[in-house]
Amino acid sequence: MKCNVIQTDRAPAAIGPYSQGIEVASWLFVSGQLGMQPETGELVSSDFAPQARRALENLRQIVLAAGCDLNCVTAVDVFVTDMGNFAEFNEIYTEYFSEHRPARAVVEVSALPKDAKVEIKCIACRGR
Repeated sequence: MKCNVIQTDRAPAAIGPYSQGIEVASWLFVSGQLGMQPETGELVSSDFAPQARRALENLRQIVLAAGCDLNCVTAVDVFVTDMGNFAEFNEIYTEYFSEHRPARAVVEVSALPKDAKVEIKCIACRGR
C-alpha cells in the first residue's frame, strides 16, 4: 500500500523528522499541530485562545491539502498543558466542528514543543 506525503505551505513546516500528513488508501493521518504561523514557524501568541484557533486552522489546511474537508475528520486528539482551558477550547472547537462532531479526546500533558499550550492531531477518511 502506497503512502502519500501531504505538504502545504498554508500550515507550518514540520519542526522535526515527520510529515504534516500521510495519506494511506482513503485514510489521512495529520500530525500534531501547534498554534504556529505558517510563514514564521513561531507561535501566534503566548495566550491559549489564539494558539488553539491557529492549531485548528493549521490542521484544517492540511486536511484541505489532501483534498478533504473537516467533514472527513473521524477522530481528533487534543493535548493541553492546562485542563483549565477545556471550556474555552470547546467554544473555539465548535467554530471548526459545529454540526459534524468527530470522536475526540482531550488530554492534559506536562509540556509541549515550543512551550505551546495546545497541540491537535486528527485522522480523516476520504469519502466519509
